[in-house]
Amino acid sequence: MSGAEILFIRHGVTDWNQARRFQGQIDIELNEEGRQQARLTSKRLASMAIAAVYSSDLSRARQTAEPIARALGLELRLEPGLRERSYGMFEGRTHDDLLRDHPEAYSRWRSRDLAFELPGGGESLLVLRERVRLQMRRLVDRHSGERVVAVTHGGVLDTIYRIATGEPADTVRRFELFNAGINRVGWNGERFEVLGWGDVSHLQASLDDIEARD
Repeated sequence: MSGAEILFIRHGVTDWNQARRFQGQIDIELNEEGRQQARLTSKRLASMAIAAVYSSDLSRARQTAEPIARALGLELRLEPGLRERSYGMFEGRTHDDLLRDHPEAYSRWRSRDLAFELPGGGESLLVLRERVRLQMRRLVDRHSGERVVAVTHGGVLDTIYRIATGEPADTVRRFELFNAGINRVGWNGERFEVLGWGDVSHLQASLDDIEARD
């Protein structure tokens, strides 16, 4: 199979991002800054040769992807496999809440324990990695020789970077996960590779990742 390129984009900023509150799979909408980031991203991509636009089915990703699809004249395709990691009982709580009320679980999350299933039905890093890997392969299998856009979330992007670079899943993160940042990942027919990461030149301001921060 010939190569493909995916422009992975993190959704625009939300009020919960700014409050350092775990969103996970709770369906939170963009705030006004996030909507502006989505508009600026759509302008950046409008003249590029892109075959398809995909998005997580959560509102904050879909609202980021909709202006991109419109600018390109493409139908938006929703993919549940691009959803954020399920954070279980962490969802809706701030970091300070969890440090105070659930210090042991919070410490295990911070340590990037690969097999730790977040309490309340959350995903482990191992489960998340397999879900993301399968979704990445589905996209490149559908779009051999093409470039596509996929709007997703911080925890998913953390996993994508590690899959594409071979960086272990349990190490401290040393790369950025900007809201509305453009992250280019190539597929050469055998493996993924990072072609460019954390491009926010189209934005006046951006916010680093909250949920996936180590």
